[in-house]
Amino acid sequence: MTAADVMERHVHQRLRHDVVLRRLDVLRVERITPHMQRVTLGGAELRGFRSAAPDDHVKLFFPNRDGELVLPRLGPNGPEFPAGREPSPMRDYTPRHHDTARGELVVDFVLHGDGPASCWAEQAAPGQCIGAGGPRGSHVIASDFDRYVLIGDETALPAIGRWLDEMPAGMNATVLVEIPGAADRQVLFSRANVETHWFERDGTQGETLEHALHGLPAIEGDCFWWIATESSRARGMRQWLEQRGVPKDWIKATGYWKADPNED
Repeated sequence: MTAADVMERHVHQRLRHDVVLRRLDVLRVERITPHMQRVTLGGAELRGFRSAAPDDHVKLFFPNRDGELVLPRLGPNGPEFPAGREPSPMRDYTPRHHDTARGELVVDFVLHGDGPASCWAEQAAPGQCIGAGGPRGSHVIASDFDRYVLIGDETALPAIGRWLDEMPAGMNATVLVEIPGAADRQVLFSRANVETHWFERDGTQGETLEHALHGLPAIEGDCFWWIATESSRARGMRQWLEQRGVPKDWIKATGYWKADPNED
């Protein structure tokens, strides 16, 4: 089989979506682990929402310091906030599950005790309202790899969980997840053949995921590697795979957060 044949087999898709800003109501709130709060959103403005890939992201808008939800308008130069009012703080989050029939969007929030999103999620209650924009697009990974290796810390769990939910029977996946402690393990469902490995930090900061990646046994066939964790760690793992000959199109490594606030 030639390289051209291989690339023809593993074709990813990039989809563009119309950007819509929505006001969504909190319907339910559930603490699923000590560091993860699940918030179910809904409302009439959720109609038409589309998310085609497990690691899509929506931009969520939270009440400002005055308790107001101040959303931008989409003008010719992009989002524009009204003058004279403090804009709502915004953060990117993964749509964990979208139920079109029920008109519900589930978002899982990591609770880390800091920042507008985490603080809002910890006190969220039915009847509150937040804003949502996007997704702007979806990167749909080819479904014909022999195995998928999904690697991430707790911030990646919503995308990993959704990916496993949507995998059909017959797919093969290996999952490496780093979490704060044993109580942060989640029950992950899938019809696919999945091997899940949990690694608990227990207050330490090491290179657990890196060691697990380096120690994986050789994988037969073609493998897609998906990585989401702290920015410099994701970059380092991508480089490690590329140095071992993994094609760039067979890797997606994303920094979901930054340990160094001064990093670009």
